Amino acid sequence: MTRTLTAASEHAGERLDSFLAAGLAVSRSAAARLCEEGRVTVGGKALAKNYRLVGGEELTVEIPEPEDTAVEAQDIPLDVVYEDEDVIVVNKPVGMVVHPAPGHRDGTLVNALLHHCGESLSGIGGEKRPGIVHRIDRDTSGLIIAAKNDAAHLGLSAQLADHTLARTYECLVVGNLRQDRGTVDAPIGRHPTDRKKMAVVANGRRAVTHWEVIARYPGVTHVRCRLETGRTHQIRVHMAHIGHPILGDTVYGAKKPVPGLTGQCLHAVGLRFLHPRTGEAVELRCELPEEFQAYLRKLENRG
Repeated sequence: MTRTLTAASEHAGERLDSFLAAGLAVSRSAAARLCEEGRVTVGGKALAKNYRLVGGEELTVEIPEPEDTAVEAQDIPLDVVYEDEDVIVVNKPVGMVVHPAPGHRDGTLVNALLHHCGESLSGIGGEKRPGIVHRIDRDTSGLIIAAKNDAAHLGLSAQLADHTLARTYECLVVGNLRQDRGTVDAPIGRHPTDRKKMAVVANGRRAVTHWEVIARYPGVTHVRCRLETGRTHQIRVHMAHIGHPILGDTVYGAKKPVPGLTGQCLHAVGLRFLHPRTGEAVELRCELPEEFQAYLRKLENRG
């Protein structure tokens, strides 16, 4: 399968593998592998992974046939919110890792999807990430979409790139936001000294988060966030950047866990996309997890 991507003028100076990772919704290493295998060309000429875009290039990307996955299928219960022959949407619980990685070889969402869907998962994400279009942090819960075939994966990836695939989150943040709504437009990249963390950095990729207050409590604010972009840890980094880290986030906020919370109080509550086969709008929502609701009740009673 072949995919065509056009680099806009705003992408001038960006590395090719970084641009491909965003445009195809794959990891940067997977994008680099496509380049190394000569699968990314302009006018028939293969480009290196570190090629710097000038803007205006029309890139032809050859998507390889799916590889046989070496990841084990595991019978792990899934909260399936929507499913058809092309896509599946799952309400991921806190604590579940999305795909296998060092230290998390099994028990992941991918292991569960392989059991649930059998061979019906796209291969674009590679053998470790079959079907995965976007990710959610281990300690974040909520809606995540996976593709059952390559055509659906490419269609959903394109929607991620042009922001027609919309993701809405609810969270509890520390402190009282002064305004009722706002936008954080601040670039995100690797932390300059801690490579396991992300941070707002001048040379990062553009990241935009729109937020609005749902309710206020003493010392805590209930917030709804809408992602315009989808950078790693985006909401967590942005809310910490404006001085209101996610409650329970021990990476970007207070180091001690919050009693009554397993992870950070951040839940992907809404998902909207155009069906990759029919073009019809699909809008889905899921309830806040019980732990999140219990903490809200505690705040309401305290107030």
